[in-house]
Amino acid sequence: MDNIELIIRNGQTLYYPCVEEGITWETERKSSPGKLTFNVVADSTLKIEEGNAVRFKINGTNVFYGFIFTIARNKDNVLKITAYDQLRYLKNKDTIVYTNKTASELIKMLAEDFKLNLGTIEDTKYVIESRIEDNSALFDMIEIALLITTQYEKKIYVLYDDFGKLTLKNIESMKLPLLYDDDTAEDFDYTSSIDNNTYNQIKLSFENKDEGKRDIYMTKDSSNINKWGVLQFYDKLNIESMGQSKADGLLSLYNKPSKTLSLKNALGDLRVRAGTSILIKLDQLDETNVRKYMVVEKAKHTFKENEHLMDLTLRGGVFNV
Repeated sequence: MDNIELIIRNGQTLYYPCVEEGITWETERKSSPGKLTFNVVADSTLKIEEGNAVRFKINGTNVFYGFIFTIARNKDNVLKITAYDQLRYLKNKDTIVYTNKTASELIKMLAEDFKLNLGTIEDTKYVIESRIEDNSALFDMIEIALLITTQYEKKIYVLYDDFGKLTLKNIESMKLPLLYDDDTAEDFDYTSSIDNNTYNQIKLSFENKDEGKRDIYMTKDSSNINKWGVLQFYDKLNIESMGQSKADGLLSLYNKPSKTLSLKNALGDLRVRAGTSILIKLDQLDETNVRKYMVVEKAKHTFKENEHLMDLTLRGGVFNV
């Protein structure tokens, strides 16, 4: 691979270690930090430890900025390093109470509390009236806030680390002009399923203590019920407002089969990370006779000398995002 730059910083000292072939960079769309793994040859001058910053670039393009969390050594004096980006600190747990905040404002508040660097945080607009998060991971707090936003606004947002800065973007703005077909992937696995996260009937309830009754909000798709049987999503509401709107939004999100596609050893592109969308056209699948966007749920990049390949897990409704 041309012009790999991997630097480890320990205090004021910068190291440019001898890196073995086979660097991997992995991202996931939900509740997982970016991960960089690589092997370096230990010598008398290399003094690194947990918490050291790692910067990784290729041909001058920023790829990863994070911190060493694990150092493993074998008998050949090779160090296997695992580094995570800033999102790793969202595994911290805390108890918080917040009122009248958007998911964007929640992220900014947590970033300030835990001294995390912020980049572009898009305005999610929907105001969450009140939540109590008791002994919860920061990841979970943020995912719940984003899920609530999606249910009401019907917009999906992606939180990721952009070379050392927490970033939140609408998934629609992360589409890439990239097409992957039979010629650009070594192999693929395709699955269509209504077994997980598919619902054709939504039922929400709210305990109305003022009137001494339980309010029910329901919506369904009779056509899909006839095809699949009843697949019901049920939840309790803490706040009554917009109960029917939430039910309608959930049906819109989940009333379809889940389509997943895994590409193996696809041609690498540094722009592809979890949360981005790419065009897919595979001749073996009737549904993909036309180009359709799919969201990257997981991306694993492997860098070897003069070779950059990716393993991708993608998801879409009927291949539409």
